[in-house]
Formats: sequence, C-alpha cells, structure tokens
Amino acid sequence: MKKMILGAAVALGLAACGGGGGSPGQTTQSYSIQLRADKTQLPVNLANTGPGIGAGAAYTTTLYVDASQGGMPIPSGTEIFQCAVTSGLDSAVLYYLDGTDKKDDQGVMMSSRSIVLGSNSGSASFHLHAINKAGVATVTCTVTDPRDKRVLSASVNVTVGGAVQNTPASVTSVTQTPGYLGSRDNITGLRNNVAIEARVFDDRNQPVTSTVPNVLVRILPNFAYEGARLISGSQAGSSLQVGSLNGVAQFSLSSGPSSGVILLETIADRSDNNVSNGVQDPIRSLSAVGVYDQVASTALAFTGQTIAGVKNQSLASALVASGGLPPYRWSVVSGLPDGLQLSSDGVLSGTPTVAGSFNMVARVTDNQGSAVTSNVAVNIAASAVLDFTAPSVTGRASQSVAYAFTATGGKAPYTWSSPGGIPSSLQLSSAGILSGTAPATTGAFNMIVRVTDADNNVVTKNVTFTVAP
Repeated sequence: MKKMILGAAVALGLAACGGGGGSPGQTTQSYSIQLRADKTQLPVNLANTGPGIGAGAAYTTTLYVDASQGGMPIPSGTEIFQCAVTSGLDSAVLYYLDGTDKKDDQGVMMSSRSIVLGSNSGSASFHLHAINKAGVATVTCTVTDPRDKRVLSASVNVTVGGAVQNTPASVTSVTQTPGYLGSRDNITGLRNNVAIEARVFDDRNQPVTSTVPNVLVRILPNFAYEGARLISGSQAGSSLQVGSLNGVAQFSLSSGPSSGVILLETIADRSDNNVSNGVQDPIRSLSAVGVYDQVASTALAFTGQTIAGVKNQSLASALVASGGLPPYRWSVVSGLPDGLQLSSDGVLSGTPTVAGSFNMVARVTDNQGSAVTSNVAVNIAASAVLDFTAPSVTGRASQSVAYAFTATGGKAPYTWSSPGGIPSSLQLSSAGILSGTAPATTGAFNMIVRVTDADNNVVTKNVTFTVAP
C-alpha cells in the first residue's frame, strides 16, 4: 500500500449514502464501485482516545470499498482506490489499520485526509476516526477504468455525536490580555476597556450558536461597579444580551472612576438557548476583573477584608488586592465556610449552610510570583425573613430591557411571578429576570411583583417601571 498523505488530525464522522458517476465513456463490461461503513454513527471522542479495531473501538468505523467489472472483481493491484474526506466536517482523519504500512518512521500511527489503497480481489478497507468535534463528514472513493480512463466514485456519510443539541450546559467568561483594567481616569496609561468572551458549550462540550441573544451579562454590586459599563454594539450599560457564534459571545467592559474589582455574572438559558424572552433554566458563572490606578509601583498587598452573608442565601463577593503586577491568583489556606468556594480569580461564592463568624485565611499571588496571605472575616447571619427591594426600574422607549430582581432572607431557591401590571412587551421569568422591549410610549407603569421561597413564604410588592424618551 502507498503511504498516506498526512493531514489535519481532528475529529469527525459519516451516514450512508450511495453514489456513482464519472467521465463519459462506454464499455461492454463496465466498472462499478461501492462504498459502505460498518458504523455510520460515532460518539464524540471527548477524551481523544486513539483509533482501533473491534468492539472496544467506539470512536472508529471501518469502511469497505469494492469495485467490479461486469459483475466480477476487478484485477488486483496497487494504487487502485483513491479515498478522501471530501465534504462535511472541516476536519476528519482516515487511518489504514489492516496492514503493516500504518506507522511513520518514528513509529507513530499515520492519519490522513486522503489515502491510496491497493485492490485484493477487487476490495479494500480503511478506517475513519472521530475525535472531539460533532458533525457529519463525507468520504468518497474513486476507481479508474484503465481501458477508457473513466473515473467512477462512491460516497458514504458518517455522523459524529448525533443530532445538533445547541443546548447550553456551561458558560464561562474569559478576560483578554492583560486580564485587568485601569480605572477610568488613571494617568498611568492603563487601558480602561478590555474585551471579554463568554464561552457557551453543550453537554458534549460542543460550542453553542444562536441567532438570538443567548447570553445575559450583568455587573453585580461590588467595590468598583459604579460607573462601569458593558458594551456590545449599540448596547451599553450595567447589563446586556449577546448571541454566541461557534460558542463565543463577545463584548467589552469599561471601568468607572474607582479602583478595586468588578464582579460579572454571566447567564445562559438551558431551556431554549434564548435570554431575550426571559430565563427559565439559568446556567450561571461568576468572574472578577481587577481595576487599578497603577501597577507595579508598590509591593503586592492584601490586608484582608470582611464579607457578610446570610445562611441558605446565595453569596457572591470578590477579594481585593493591590500593588504588585496583576492579574492575581487566589487560593484558600484554611477556614472556608461550608457551602462556599473561592475561585482562582478571587470570587467567593456559593450558598453558606451554617451561620456564624468564620476566619478564612486566603493567599494571593501576583504575576511575578509574589504572594501575600491574610485573614478574611466571613460573617454568616441566620436566615432572615423573606424580602426584596421594590426598585424603580427605568427603560428607554422601544429599547431592550434586562433587569434581575434579587431577594433576601427566606430559603432559596426563589420563584418570581407577576399577578399583573407588566407591560405586554415585557415578561418576568421565574428566575426574576425582567426582559423584553420597553413600550414605545413614555410614562410610568405600576407592576406587581411576587417572590416565593422554597418554604412557600410569599412577598408581593409594587414596582414602578418608567419608560424614558
């Protein structure tokens, strides 16, 4: 067998379809070609397992190509069949696992996007291997009739990962280099805007795409949130809705006048991959972006801080360091309260399960390797009475709206509803997200908003929604 041409080694799959064709020509005993796959569906190869043959080779399928002349096998020989991945997934790998010519000079198993096969009694076999990408790939094999040079072909499809799911299972935010911001009015040349990506994947670790906004991002109250804003196209404010393309939703964050930390909450909706009509089944993540007046002019400092929370209520707060060279990385030394976790970017989050005062010891390390350890006082109060603030929400006429209500006390999770008064162009999700489009007419609307906790305690209040020009 001729050695295979090395190609891009990335994943795939194929679902059978027959085929045939070629250049014109007639003979009394025509050539014909057939191609079939042993398995036309393969799972996504999340662990990047190597190719193989047999029952344990879950990510590899065998393909069989046959050619005949007048119903009889064509003569045997070398370089009879030319087979290649011709369409479908932009990456697919073929292997020849049946013979001795299957490794390169370094002993590495060879993969390719096209191979040349010899004929044994008019037949040959080879293999297609899935890696970590879902989709459909088409493999085509050709044979040439030596009498009139007529080229005939046959194709087969293999599907990797089954049908497209496009249902979010995770969402994370990644801040682009340098990973932090200068305060809005800093005089040391630090940029006060940074690009951020929200990455959305389904439960097979495949990127999620949406033609409608499927990511909701908002700035949570914290040390440096005042004056900060999120920006995406014509949207700018403390929250925005963006769509993801190939699993990536892009926007940027601009700082306000204060240094400290901006805490971001990123939400996708697992129920329908759409946040513009409210969020029914939220998938959430938190991330922190540091804001500095200057960097590397003073030594790294972390003097500790005090964080307050309530038992059985969601808590999210960011730890703050100064000096040194950001970005910083955080870790817990001891004393983490039950139900909480500290992320590497300094976000203390979770739902505390025990009331009391806790002395948590945390360590911060800067980009030069300097480290400082200090105490963080975490004070968790006993569960309070269910309540929520009835804010005055403002939207601009005919513009998109995204506002999240927040409850305190009681027992999470909370369920939100409205007995009446919400403008017809808006909706309130059970997760407390008011979204949609503000009415075209300016004025004030008196909405009734109700929250119910896990113990069926209920609080109902009037909320004023004002439509500004």
